[in-house]
Amino acid sequence: MEKEVKPIVNEYWNRAEFPFEIIPKLAELNICGLTYKGYGCPGKSNLMEGILAMEMARIDTSISTFFGVQSGLAMGSIYLCGSEEQKQQWLPLMQQFKIIGAFGLTEPEVGSAAAGGLTTTCKRQGDKWILNGQKKWIGNATFADILIIWARDEDDGEVKGFIVNKDNPGFAVEKMKDKMALRIVQNGLITLTNCEVEEVDRLQNANSFKDTAKVLQMTRAGVAWQAVGCARGAYENALEYTRTRKQFGKPIASFQLIQNHLVEMLSNLTAMQTLCFRLSQLQDQGLLKDEHASLAKVFCSLRTRDVVSRAREVMGGNGILLEYNVARFVADAEAIYSYEGTKEINTLIVGRAITGFSAFV
Repeated sequence: MEKEVKPIVNEYWNRAEFPFEIIPKLAELNICGLTYKGYGCPGKSNLMEGILAMEMARIDTSISTFFGVQSGLAMGSIYLCGSEEQKQQWLPLMQQFKIIGAFGLTEPEVGSAAAGGLTTTCKRQGDKWILNGQKKWIGNATFADILIIWARDEDDGEVKGFIVNKDNPGFAVEKMKDKMALRIVQNGLITLTNCEVEEVDRLQNANSFKDTAKVLQMTRAGVAWQAVGCARGAYENALEYTRTRKQFGKPIASFQLIQNHLVEMLSNLTAMQTLCFRLSQLQDQGLLKDEHASLAKVFCSLRTRDVVSRAREVMGGNGILLEYNVARFVADAEAIYSYEGTKEINTLIVGRAITGFSAFV
């Protein structure tokens, strides 16, 4: 990340383009599908995966997001919900980045209400399924080879998952433009018009939204770590800046108010790291619950906002320039704050767990 990504990241972020040249270099690291057992995957700990997510986001949150979609959401859907044949077919190729995946759940009019409100439909016709609807904000969608699409069955009303090939009849994707955050991530608006999918490409063990939620629980922990990385990147760049930037004849790091900001940032960052460390321990012990992942995501994304804001503040006007490597973190923190469950939704998940009462609509 320091050698290959940092020197080019601002240029690509500014152009809202993806640096495809780094994909083979990521593949060489053998870290994709890190926690999965078998299928060419390393079978390492969730703690290691969390630290990797943090280290990626410390340099650039977009690259961490690309990796999370590939390794977590897309591969995870197949690993948790696919048949043995589907796992054998797709996971080894995805682990090596020979196949790029995407995860299509969110819709233009359905975000937080995905559990009960998906409007994308699927209907079986013989050995095929016919999918209709739209998906929005789908990372990697513009260049993915396969896409995991979640749709509601017209016959039984349950949510089912499908492995949709980019060349499937009735599949179309349009790049979303003019984003202020995660500009390197290629988000797409997907339109499915009588899109035909073979029964063999239906995720055989995805029979309701409860199965979709298993994937989201697993990846939400990674997003919490990603928030830590975003905050850490902003803090480290701001700290270095204050040591070298001089005003009134001395480094601004020597001023009390600047030190106050730095200490507040470090306090938040340390609390976030500790929380995520414990979260990954629970995950490795098989004790992770929805409320654990949600508490970490809501706390870390909120604290990240505070850290990046203080980082920008200590840099003055230079804080809004890309070249000083903080403005990008400020913008990207806004995306982390919203995706993989908003503050409000994750709060209600935790609130339900600690009170026994559901405050969902």
